Amino acid sequence: MRNNKVLVVDDDDLVRDLLAQTFTRAGYTVRAVEDAEKAWEILNQEKIQVMFLDLNLPGMNGLQLCKKIRKEKPLTVLHAITGNPSLFELADCREAGFDDYFTKPVSLELLLNVAKDAFSKRERWKEGRYPLGEI
Repeated sequence: MRNNKVLVVDDDDLVRDLLAQTFTRAGYTVRAVEDAEKAWEILNQEKIQVMFLDLNLPGMNGLQLCKKIRKEKPLTVLHAITGNPSLFELADCREAGFDDYFTKPVSLELLLNVAKDAFSKRERWKEGRYPLGEI
């Protein structure tokens, strides 16, 4: 699993660190940053397959980052996480291109299962079950 990379973007230090530790213990390579601009820098340097983005970020918010990622890296699996569900509606997240949407607090076990499913989906794509080219 070490070559399976997860990016966590959350401006809350405690949430970001907890998610990073959880995914690391599960065997994933994890990058964790506090804002969208730093996330974008990482994405331009590394190939990251699965992401968990907080929606309420300083500067560029999670919706804006998702749209940018979808445009440039369309096969990335993107998950929205928010503590403010009234500010970010599910429909807005789907329109932006998120694959799934979670509200805080969220079960760590659920997020681990979601990551596992996301990497399984990517493996199916790689095996050619879906003619999507190189991912």
